[in-house]
Amino acid sequence: MRAAWLALAIGALALPVCAEPGPVFQIDYSNPGLSPSHWTMTLHPDGSGHFRSERGNPPADAPQTIDASDVDRDIRLSEEFTQRVFQAAHRHKLFAWECESHLKVAFQGNKKLSYAGPEGEGSCEFNYSKDKEIQALGESLVAVAGTILEGARLEMLLQHDRLGLDREMEYLIEAADDGRVQQICAIRGILERLSEDTGVMERVRKRARTLLARAEG
Repeated sequence: MRAAWLALAIGALALPVCAEPGPVFQIDYSNPGLSPSHWTMTLHPDGSGHFRSERGNPPADAPQTIDASDVDRDIRLSEEFTQRVFQAAHRHKLFAWECESHLKVAFQGNKKLSYAGPEGEGSCEFNYSKDKEIQALGESLVAVAGTILEGARLEMLLQHDRLGLDREMEYLIEAADDGRVQQICAIRGILERLSEDTGVMERVRKRARTLLARAEG
């Protein structure tokens, strides 16, 4: 009996101590005029996170093309980018403040930034922020979402319309050049597949290798 109690005590000491949850950032975006009309992105300080989107109904005048279905997947961004997100949260009261400008500007989509961590939590919503850093942060996160959605679209094209990959990769190169998409590392998996797939155009493979080199840079 004594030996059994001793074994239980040793086992209890070996159990991991429950760690306090680390800080979490989330952006919740919605724009009924776009497809997807709603998406959320959750990030942790090490660059890991999750992305989920809902297609909604595309505008009536939208071109008839193969579109990615709802996306629900884990993601990984660069630690440098993610640290900028968390640093912005700390510089702006964990987002617990009024960040909407209330200016009469074009609707860009409603963005809700949220932070929760050991030191507190907060959130703010805006279409256009009066704070330049928050506005820029929102634009960057929308561009990251654009990258993830493009990756999902490339996967669909690879499966259903390989000829369509050429035009899509041309767009992706242009969008990466002008900042419409950011954090190419988030779609490294599909780019690696395209770069090695002899069943697609060599031009597609070359562009995939170009984007992969940027993701590593």
